[in-house]
Amino acid sequence: MEIKNEEHALKMLQEWQKLPILAQKREIRVAIEKLELSSMYYEQKGNDKGATRTELCASILNEYFNTLK
Repeated sequence: MEIKNEEHALKMLQEWQKLPILAQKREIRVAIEKLELSSMYYEQKGNDKGATRTELCASILNEYFNTLK
């Protein structure tokens, strides 16, 4: 699932919280990787707004990911 903005990132975290921890980690890790790729794409195209948005979304997901045990 592609994360579109900060609100969507928070909504997806709520959905993923219903999953077992290992599944949460997997889903979040995949989403972060996709966001990082999107950020690189936006940077390459000179779209600073898009790059910033995807980096912020990745930061939100990373913050939650780091709380999982």
